[in-house]
Amino acid sequence: MSPPKGAIMIVEHKYHGTPKFRAVIARLLQIARDKEAPILYGEVFKLMGLKAGNHAAAEAGHLLGEISERCHLQGEPMLSALVVNKDTGIPGEGFYTLAKSLGKLEQNAPLPRLKEFWQSELRSIYSTSW
Repeated sequence: MSPPKGAIMIVEHKYHGTPKFRAVIARLLQIARDKEAPILYGEVFKLMGLKAGNHAAAEAGHLLGEISERCHLQGEPMLSALVVNKDTGIPGEGFYTLAKSLGKLEQNAPLPRLKEFWQSELRSIYSTSW
């Protein structure tokens, strides 16, 4: 999964092409194809070989951002919608921040709109032929 030629990237290229990137995107694509329930960030940490903590959250968020930005640039839904926080059951703040940066979500969207956007992305993921 490569960005279109000439695309302007928002997320720094840090993980693209690495074994960690390939492992996470393969798992997300499997979930999308099989229409499985979203996974927890902890599973992404494990796929990346990280222990839970702030560093792990930041690194996983960065990698998920790279994946979702590439999806968006190819006209596909944000695969990172398939990763949720164990306490809230929804994606982390970075998911919504990236969606706003990509113009997919209004800048001042209230919480109900954030959840509506996330659910819309899930429906799009599950209806896309990956």
